[in-house]
Amino acid sequence: MRRPDTTAGAVRQGSLRELNLAVVLGRIAAAERPPSRAELAAETGLTRATVSAVVEDLVNGRLVAEAEPTPRTGAGRPARGLVLADDGPAGLGLEINVDYLAACVVDLAGRVRHHTVRRADLRPVSPAETLARLVELAGRARADAADQGLTLAGAALAVPGLVDDAGLVRLAPNLGWRDVPVPALLAGHPPLTERIDGVPPLVVDNEANLAALGELHAGPPGPASFLHISGEVGIGAGIVLDGDLFRGARGWSGEIGHIPVRPEGRPCRCGGRGCLERYAGQEAVLAAAGLAGADLPADTAAARLAELASAGDPAALRALHDAGTALGVAVAAVVNLLDLDTVVLGGGYAPLARWLCPPVLAEISGRVLTAAWSPVTVRPATLGPAAAAVGAAGSVVRRIVARPGGWLARAS
Repeated sequence: MRRPDTTAGAVRQGSLRELNLAVVLGRIAAAERPPSRAELAAETGLTRATVSAVVEDLVNGRLVAEAEPTPRTGAGRPARGLVLADDGPAGLGLEINVDYLAACVVDLAGRVRHHTVRRADLRPVSPAETLARLVELAGRARADAADQGLTLAGAALAVPGLVDDAGLVRLAPNLGWRDVPVPALLAGHPPLTERIDGVPPLVVDNEANLAALGELHAGPPGPASFLHISGEVGIGAGIVLDGDLFRGARGWSGEIGHIPVRPEGRPCRCGGRGCLERYAGQEAVLAAAGLAGADLPADTAAARLAELASAGDPAALRALHDAGTALGVAVAAVVNLLDLDTVVLGGGYAPLARWLCPPVLAEISGRVLTAAWSPVTVRPATLGPAAAAVGAAGSVVRRIVARPGGWLARAS
């Protein structure tokens, strides 16, 4: 007699558990105040017994913790709310930029628990040496996370260039990188290369994309569609449409820094001419402000420019106005194409938004077809220069919230 096949039922049961875990954890993560088990049952339509079993799994896996009960005026024991655990998994965000390296640790609730920036001009440094320095920075972040009771669940690396699905950096013109196999160069560093639950612990992505994701999930909910511009030595953009990152056919969208604002203008490192970076990138603005060769890293450069502009320095004010005008030309083209109503100035642009916004808005007003009846908001980023590293770390923990079953299997 043939035995009944129970495999399909087991698969369905496992899939249902994974779905229930994700639904309940997602509700807890999105709640404005700690929800009780009864409230979760009412919101999700799951039975109280199912919710209790799921919550027990999440608590045992250090994904959820019980909050202190809120006082009640009626009879009965107050219900204990549920919050994301602050001693469970965390994400490691890493960033390589032209003149600095950064490492950031974010816990499950999105709180930054560690952030380190190491300043250095990386243009004359080989990719292998740059990555070795980054590994050392990652090791310090990992140790600090462990001291706080956190377990790193993976890492994401932000790079200022074109990155393919395999983590190969096809082109990072301001670093001088071309076809750099980042995963292969990190092969000797197991903490960043061991597979966890079938998923590579290190994801490599464009820094502007990760910065845009960081902005999308920072603070209270904002617009579902916006353009996030990272202004450093290079200029990149992350495009968010209806709450999702728009990557393009090959994942290489957002190269706003190489939109020509003067087609016959200055030659660019990318091989083109008149690119936005040559007129609104950090080096161009510093040179126009009379600070060429000052060897100022990104955060210090923005602070110095802001200091001079606040004091009324004519060269700094003119440099920022001209940079904002060039930026506005490129932004207007993107707004005309994508019908966006919000532009976020991030990276080194964030502390300079006071001076950049007026010329950007002036160009939008004169160049965007719908500007007369559909105004565009231009504002500084919530996360500022830390957006890429924070967004990278946050992408790791959001993956756990979306699929907690993998973490629980690893933690058991």
